[in-house]
Amino acid sequence: MNKKQGTQAARELPAPLKKAGRMILKRRLMAGFALLLLAAAGACWWVWERNGAYGFNVLWRRGGTYWVNVKTDDPRLSPAMRLALTAPVPAATSGPMSWQEREKGFEVTELPVMVGGREVDRILLARIDPAQYRFIVRNAPDGDKGIDEWERALPQALLIVNGSFYGLKGLPDTPFISEGTAMGPRRYNARAGAFVAGKNGAGVRDLRDGNWQQALDGASDAMVSYPLLIGDDGQTHVSSNSRWLANRSFVAQDRQGRIIVGTTKDAFFSLARLAQFLKESPLDLKVALNLDGGPLACQSVRLPGFDRKLYALWEAQVEGNQVKLLRWPLSNATWAMAVVLTVERKTD
Repeated sequence: MNKKQGTQAARELPAPLKKAGRMILKRRLMAGFALLLLAAAGACWWVWERNGAYGFNVLWRRGGTYWVNVKTDDPRLSPAMRLALTAPVPAATSGPMSWQEREKGFEVTELPVMVGGREVDRILLARIDPAQYRFIVRNAPDGDKGIDEWERALPQALLIVNGSFYGLKGLPDTPFISEGTAMGPRRYNARAGAFVAGKNGAGVRDLRDGNWQQALDGASDAMVSYPLLIGDDGQTHVSSNSRWLANRSFVAQDRQGRIIVGTTKDAFFSLARLAQFLKESPLDLKVALNLDGGPLACQSVRLPGFDRKLYALWEAQVEGNQVKLLRWPLSNATWAMAVVLTVERKTD
């Protein structure tokens, strides 16, 4: 039987056989569709169990997250990161800076990070008198608030910066108090520091004695974080020699009792080198505490006649000559900030 005869024979199949064939095909299609739905439902269940609403918003917001292997001189790294990956890493010094008081008790400036006479990074700074302003730590566990959404949700906030660390479901990963509500783990081995605010002002506490419960007692807002960059003894306290590079944020207290919040514009610093740089800087810091870093280390300042907004971009794991750069499919997306520290005017 040739091809033409076979086609003609198929056309001449009895109607019941044709109907049965269509039914079989339909059932197979429905079974395949059901399997796809089942797989999708299983994936959704897995994301929900592991990450909750935060996981879905990560996918919706930026399409997820992944790491790519790059070389130390890869153009996908920022110039500051490529410089930081040279051996030996060149020493950085502070460039000229000048504080500007934009509102009574609230000053801003930018501190250049200099290497060999040229600027390689910059730290965006705010200095606040805690007697005149209110500090609040906040949590948005659903992962639906980046710096833009926080600005819209908190039009009264003069400063918004990322806070301490959080878990897979966007909830605080360290002891945490937000407007009087305690969150985070009840048992925690704290050996770094905490930011603590209440009716008597605000400050950064050195927790090397491990007694975080006493440090947070009576606070209206507080968060434990790590590592301690500078301790009460005036020394740096970053025990790890990790070369991990990222946008960095920190909260500190100077010797006058003022709170200093800083965010790096680029990712030149590892934690150990940031601690040493801050110790040697003209900021006159008594104690300094690292906050979470990477693409979520954004900052917003809104004052009369002054606006600043930084969208962070950078994070890279570095071990030897192995560099893994953090990326996400929707490259123009901004990251959610599950934990933030805000500064607001006192209303009483």
